[in-house]
Amino acid sequence: MSSSFRDALAFAQDIIRIPGAPGQEGDVAARVAQELERLRFDEVHTDEVGNVIGIVRGTGSAPAVMLSSHLDVVDIGAAATWEYPPFDAVIADGHLHGRGAMDIKGPLAIQTHAAAHFVENRIECDVIIAHTVQEERGGWGMEHLMNAIQAGSAVIGRPGAVIIGEATNGDICVGHRGRAEIIIDVVGIAGHASAPERARNPLDVLPLVLPALSSFAASLDTVDPLLGRSTAVPTAIETLPRSRNVIPDTARVVVDWRVLPHITADAAVEMIRSHLERAVALPDGYSLAVHYSIEPQQTYTGRTRDRRMFTPGFLLPPPHPVIDAAAGVIRQAMGTMPAIRPWTFATDGGHSCGVHGIPTIGFAPGEERYAHTNRERLELGQAERVFDAYPALIEAVAAAVR
Repeated sequence: MSSSFRDALAFAQDIIRIPGAPGQEGDVAARVAQELERLRFDEVHTDEVGNVIGIVRGTGSAPAVMLSSHLDVVDIGAAATWEYPPFDAVIADGHLHGRGAMDIKGPLAIQTHAAAHFVENRIECDVIIAHTVQEERGGWGMEHLMNAIQAGSAVIGRPGAVIIGEATNGDICVGHRGRAEIIIDVVGIAGHASAPERARNPLDVLPLVLPALSSFAASLDTVDPLLGRSTAVPTAIETLPRSRNVIPDTARVVVDWRVLPHITADAAVEMIRSHLERAVALPDGYSLAVHYSIEPQQTYTGRTRDRRMFTPGFLLPPPHPVIDAAAGVIRQAMGTMPAIRPWTFATDGGHSCGVHGIPTIGFAPGEERYAHTNRERLELGQAERVFDAYPALIEAVAAAVR
């Protein structure tokens, strides 16, 4: 079934009007699966965690090209602060407005309808759509899919390349830093607030710990030519127990560490732990514990898991055949040479490329500065140019990995 940009835009409006926070993507997933069926994809599947997968079979056995966006969106905050209602999918001033317009339901619709081009124009390889769950909370959906592919239990085999639909403003994104959310527990002895002499208040020794975290951040002097340098910063301090008439036994410092791709999840914790052991001399009665933030998560399909908050980074370093092929096609379609650059934020590409080594790039409309804001919008002129470029991009990437 042939598809137009107008069809893709109408589909984007439909799914913007369906809220879908992480773990609550079920109605969005159902509408996406319905669209894949309507577009006559050869196979449509929903896996155990709720990822929606569509397959257009190729004429041969060349490695598949997989397009991927995510089904979930972040919270809207106060709806009254939005210029346009966040779930109305208003088109005004040459833009599509609303939560998910550019992160990521607009690009999801573009990828889906661009892939439908190959229903009537088959190429040698399969073209796969894989729209994932829980990306906004660490990427459980893509992690599950990649692990299932590796184990041979997925409905698809290992693709030759992945194209992520996160906003790139028409550029080609080739990587990003990862994110480790690490907890430093400063542990003392709890007591009644009326008798502080009986306790060891961990808040008293935070002035020893926080400068040590600053010196740790300063020690991260490795600079990647594309990704920049790793950064680590405290983002929250919590006390346990939380009663305000109790001297806590634990002061918890949350650290947001943007890691370079060579830093693994296990190495990140050990690096902070060993630095603090060297840099902090605690008085008697106090101790430090370093560990990952753990978040209980549940998919809309009912799967539950305690997930440590680590999103891997990745970099597909240029020159690379996939990047070169993509750049040539995009230059011709968009009229200018696209920048080859990283994203500032983390994506599912950390799992596909950073962990599993599948060549992964990003190409989509949208300005990153509107992501996660109450001004989220997608410029329609650029979106249409990206839509028009996608079929040729898929063919060029397929040729590069073949």
